[in-house]
Amino acid sequence: MTLTLYVGSKRYSSWSLRPYLALAHARLPFETKTIFLDREDSKANIGKVSPSERVPVLHGDGVIVWDSLAICEYINELAPAARLWPEDQRERARARAISAEMHAGFVAMRRDMAMDIGGQRKGEGHTPDALADTRRVMAIWREALAASGGPFLFGREFTIADAMYAPVTTRFVTYGVEVDATSRAYIDTIAAFPPMQQWCADAAREPVSR
Repeated sequence: MTLTLYVGSKRYSSWSLRPYLALAHARLPFETKTIFLDREDSKANIGKVSPSERVPVLHGDGVIVWDSLAICEYINELAPAARLWPEDQRERARARAISAEMHAGFVAMRRDMAMDIGGQRKGEGHTPDALADTRRVMAIWREALAASGGPFLFGREFTIADAMYAPVTTRFVTYGVEVDATSRAYIDTIAAFPPMQQWCADAAREPVSR
């Protein structure tokens, strides 16, 4: 199967980062094609490949999947050996719940602390609602890590839950969010994850547009 993942600017597209990490962890062969955002032709170029006119979108052997979480679920089906969801039923339910919470919630944090890998915006975006979101995120991390023992949210294996929260770790760094020791260790774990390092290296070579 030939897979192509169309993503937005790696510096800014948090939704694109999520399925990229899942694909890379699953060790499925795939090609990444970047469509830079905030350009005059961005919408037209995205519309050529995505029914929703948004990225990310995954193409593979006649199948088109859009939406980050849907792509991650599809990857899990293509590569079950990667164990992108925990094997234990109860842990899997919790992983799905916190992933769905990230997918649907944290509107203020996403609005006021937009992903900007490599950006230096310490102190910006610290609105009351955004900071409330950051506290909820850290509570989720603490609970999951205490139960699993880490270093990832559900133990020694990277899961879709980690993919969903990985962009938040970059936001905390960019905007200088005060974090506890457990959250700092988790941020460092994600930063050291080889696919994350590759994404960040690519992002550093992209033009700054904000």
